[in-house]
Amino acid sequence: MKTLRHTNSPSHRTRPATRTCRTYRARLAPIWTLAAALAVSVAQAAPPAHITIQGERIFPESLTSASDGTVIIGSIGQHAIYRARPGSALAVQWIKPGTDGIQSILGVLADDASDTLWACSNTLGPPQQGAPPPHAMLYTFDLKTGAPKGHYPFPAAGSLCNDISIGPDGTAYATDTTNMEVVRLKKGAAQLDEWVGNGAFGPRSAAVDGLVVLDGRVIVGTLGSSKLFSVPIEADGSAGPVTEVTLDQPLARPDGVRRFGQNGLLLAEGGSGGRLSRVILNGNTGTETVVKQGFPDGPVAVTVVGTTAYLLEGQLATFMRRGPPDPSAKPKPFRATAIEVGSP
Repeated sequence: MKTLRHTNSPSHRTRPATRTCRTYRARLAPIWTLAAALAVSVAQAAPPAHITIQGERIFPESLTSASDGTVIIGSIGQHAIYRARPGSALAVQWIKPGTDGIQSILGVLADDASDTLWACSNTLGPPQQGAPPPHAMLYTFDLKTGAPKGHYPFPAAGSLCNDISIGPDGTAYATDTTNMEVVRLKKGAAQLDEWVGNGAFGPRSAAVDGLVVLDGRVIVGTLGSSKLFSVPIEADGSAGPVTEVTLDQPLARPDGVRRFGQNGLLLAEGGSGGRLSRVILNGNTGTETVVKQGFPDGPVAVTVVGTTAYLLEGQLATFMRRGPPDPSAKPKPFRATAIEVGSP
């Protein structure tokens, strides 16, 4: 007959509760560690509510972002370009005043495909007595290091380089606000040429400003007349007929514009108290939705990082003010504000 073991033998004895708790804690420890790490990661990944530009009298006019989340801002007041590292709430001077001869910086555009930062440089104010009107310059810099790559004078005298966009073939398009035209630099070309203008965007007071390449055409905004225009890019690269885009409601002094989805735009508008708007295009018609308004310091540009748009206020009314100094007109800190926009 088989002998039975006594139930209180060491192999059947109940384990103490404290030992069981220790075992569970040991097993759960890696999970707790992972959860804590994820919480920290999420907190670190949250975009800053504002990106503040270090310094005074910056008077920014444009900003752009690279694919890694770097935000780059041009300065009219300091003749320099500022950069905020991915996730940083502070933009610091990166490309110094006078680098390769840069002057007041308006439009900036990061092009990851060519590892290039494009920038509009302008000599503002009246020329010296007897001097010819200056030519605006389109500059290129290394997107990672900021090292100069080249610069290209605008074709027309007295020009003002305002904004830039890049086509899928690498052609750069830029607005000349003074001469009411769009110029271009073909990929590999040594000089800019006049692409479209000749009164197609209205009188000089209409002020061509922002532009963006979208679905085989260039969309051009006018700050003064608050309109959008569509210019097809023909097969040979020439400009097709200029057509005004009909919207379901009036724009309010559109300045910077960025592509947002296949047929969408984000607009920084300086009128109506300052606002960020989204426009969905259907051919040469479109609908506008106000995303957020209440930016009294003059929205001038927008860029998107992930699902967050950063709206930049330039305070340019203070910069352009004439007459004796006004102590109450001292500018506030210059910054871009985060606005959640989701995916296109």
